Amino acid sequence: MSYINVAVLAHVDAGKTTVVEQLLYRGGALRSPGRVDHGTTQTDWLPVERARGISVRSATVVLTCGDVRVNILDTPGHMEFTGEAERALAAVDCAVLIVSAAEGIQSQTELFWRALRRLRMPTLLFVNKIDRTGCDPQAVLASIRKDFSPRVLPLNGPARAGAKDCGVVPAVFTDDDLLALCEADAALAERFLAGEPLPESDMRASFAASAAAGDVFPAVFGAASLGVGLDDLLAAMLRFLPRASEEAGGPVSGMVYKIEHDRALGKVAHIRLYSGLLRNRDSVALSREGADGPIWGKVTQIRRFVGAKREDMDALAGGDIAAVCGLNEARCRDIVGERAAASPPSLALPLFTVRVLGDITDPAPLLKAVNELADEDPLLDAEWEPETGELQVSVMGMIQLEVLAALLLERYGLAVSFSPPTVIYKETPLRSGVGFEAYTMPKPCWAVVKLQLDPLPRGAGYRFETVVPAREMLPRYQHHVEACLPRAMKQGLFGWQVTDCKVTLIGGEHHLIHTHPMDFFLATPMAFMDGLRRCGSQLLEPMQLASVTADEGLAGRLVGEILSMRGEVDSPVMRGGLVHMEALLPLAASMDFPVRLASLTGGRGPLRTSFACYRECPPELGAAAKRRGVNPLDRAKWILHNRNAL
Repeated sequence: MSYINVAVLAHVDAGKTTVVEQLLYRGGALRSPGRVDHGTTQTDWLPVERARGISVRSATVVLTCGDVRVNILDTPGHMEFTGEAERALAAVDCAVLIVSAAEGIQSQTELFWRALRRLRMPTLLFVNKIDRTGCDPQAVLASIRKDFSPRVLPLNGPARAGAKDCGVVPAVFTDDDLLALCEADAALAERFLAGEPLPESDMRASFAASAAAGDVFPAVFGAASLGVGLDDLLAAMLRFLPRASEEAGGPVSGMVYKIEHDRALGKVAHIRLYSGLLRNRDSVALSREGADGPIWGKVTQIRRFVGAKREDMDALAGGDIAAVCGLNEARCRDIVGERAAASPPSLALPLFTVRVLGDITDPAPLLKAVNELADEDPLLDAEWEPETGELQVSVMGMIQLEVLAALLLERYGLAVSFSPPTVIYKETPLRSGVGFEAYTMPKPCWAVVKLQLDPLPRGAGYRFETVVPAREMLPRYQHHVEACLPRAMKQGLFGWQVTDCKVTLIGGEHHLIHTHPMDFFLATPMAFMDGLRRCGSQLLEPMQLASVTADEGLAGRLVGEILSMRGEVDSPVMRGGLVHMEALLPLAASMDFPVRLASLTGGRGPLRTSFACYRECPPELGAAAKRRGVNPLDRAKWILHNRNAL
């Protein structure tokens, strides 16, 4: 048995879930395809998904074609649930990227394409909705070749585009297609330059090999709602996407890419296994960043989830995907056994924080519910502050809040609301500096930590290094310092997460008798905050990229609106009586821009936005966050708190 593990990605409303239904039907897994508007699809099975008609969780479906099992991960297309797509990419080897022939390339389409290229993941494109009135499939293909890659080669072509009786016709190789293949295949290029004849069979073999390697990109036209072009798409997936062979031998190696909670089964870990064999009753070692050692669990059940349906399995073999029960301590991105694959690039970043409002006189049920949901979506980053009785969660937008409230009510019977959202700022050291802490009293304790803090370029994140010899500080204590720092950096001088910072352990000391293993976990935050206080902290604010199209007579007013929000605008482009402009806007100043734009244009000014970056914020315009817990700069209180003496 071989496997094709593929993620289906698209901008919201591009027809992704309908495509998956048609693939299941044409692959023999369904008697008839479900419909999103009827709430009968296999992958959108949560009540909140069927009520809203959008995907909010990734879902796995399976179809078998001969000796090939195709594991399809249907992912959300809405930007607020991009984290689900990010985690799905950790489990697959290839992708189908759907582009609407009516709307063309959209913001999430661009985001997914960039991520797929960073991963060098083989990708097949499906140009959907060729039945839509006014669509221009060939213009969309031209924009894909211009903005994505000139090596996009169509396998079929649209016929009667824009009509309900649309269809597709086979494509033939053109001279441009041949040149694109030669760019990807050096051997083919040599034969072409030498003047050798190139039979179509050789060109097609080169096409298949280059597509499986992610060097060229097959494209298929169709209309999923009518079933047009779906046979071509399924055939293309089986021919051009790479296969993972069953690798039951060798060490167990895999990754947890998704967590769910089932009322009957408890915690369910969705695992992509790269090699080895997992059986029921096997003991499994999980590892994760920051953990001192392996975390052990015992497999109690292995099931293949097809949407909401389940199918028991005796074992999970390398190359395959399944849901495993019994690993109660598992988290997203845990490594199962030995590490074998790199994590995908980060696509999602929460930009708002809110307080959960409701009757929390007894917070235990709410905390349990929110922690379970944070297991499923780690970006929620739930934080409970017992001193103030406040629960905070991080989100990407308002739709995610609506879904969160619906899940709490449907699954747990908890009715909650949320405070107005607060933009999440970040902070970074203003300059280089040194922080120091000697935690040697009251005995028994001994931990001396000296840290060098250096600012890094924007977007660099966090790096740790150590230059302390093992003879001066045992490696396990240096590891304690490294493991403690991400938590210490969650709240800087202004209460926001510290980023774009390099931390170097330049000095340290332990005591053979008095040092307790937890001493460095207590001393490191004090040393870090001491260093940050000496360096000073620069606030960073999130920026979004906005793309606006409106009547050209509104160009001046639009530029004025953008400048009033401290935005930066590229030179407007005038075409056909319309003005198109792109702008970089501070998120805090532009939260109501969609409403103002709709008022200005009478609702006829399409707006596309996406997160761009964090950059320096004027100090007088930023906002400090209320600190949660004890500040390590309050040394006495911090020590007493951590020694449970308060």
